[in-house]
Amino acid sequence: MRVLFCGDVVGRAGRTVIKENLPRLRDRLELDFVLANGENAAHGFGITPKICQEFYAAGVDVITTGNHVWDRREIIDYIDGDARLLRPMNYAQGTPGRGVGVFDAPGGRRVLVLHPMGRLYMDPVDDPFGAVEAALGRHRLGETVHCILVDVHAETTSEKAAMGQFLDGRVSMVTGTHTHVPTADTRILPGGTAYQTDLGMCGDYDSVIGMKKEAAIGRFLDDDTAGRLEPATGEATLCAVFLETDDKTGLTRRVAPLRTGGHLTETWPE
Repeated sequence: MRVLFCGDVVGRAGRTVIKENLPRLRDRLELDFVLANGENAAHGFGITPKICQEFYAAGVDVITTGNHVWDRREIIDYIDGDARLLRPMNYAQGTPGRGVGVFDAPGGRRVLVLHPMGRLYMDPVDDPFGAVEAALGRHRLGETVHCILVDVHAETTSEKAAMGQFLDGRVSMVTGTHTHVPTADTRILPGGTAYQTDLGMCGDYDSVIGMKKEAAIGRFLDDDTAGRLEPATGEATLCAVFLETDDKTGLTRRVAPLRTGGHLTETWPE
């Protein structure tokens, strides 16, 4: 199976780079399944039902989110009716939506997506490791599902790395989101699970993690006149990870970063 996971989509620039590039990427890479993290898609904060539909029309199969999932109030009433939009799985019981989903892929294959959120320097949530363990008690890679993809939305690299090692050999890929900077540690762990600490963002890198520079810098300078944070609007870079799995075992055959457009160096899977 061939999968592409696109990092945090930030504002209009991020949405544009997804819509302009994803259809050709699906063809060029012969993709079977595409994920994107959309929690910053609506002017940098949250996501709307309309944006979800735009992503699906562009070729995204599943949208993950994170701590900004509730920033647009209209998503609260919407999320229960959209099985392809996931919120973090370790929110308290009774929270709207779902953080786990099994989705169909070409050839009768089934993809399990797990979306834990970290606890270090993040909103209060339940244990992400326990939540993932419970979900894996209901599904087994290479048996009940053909591929298992994990988006661990977390602030610290250590918590993401720990999740990767914890799940090695039991899932197809563990990738981190939230910090918006692509890390250079893309690799296959000893047990056969693909890993990258952070995917980076789909957004304008002539910015401070996707936000206009002046206001972001002003906040660090305690400048009360700096204004509110708004997404940068220049040409965006699409940051993602490409994954190819073995259909029998569900483990990784190949993993590579993909970056195109904008200010970062172009990088393609070989």
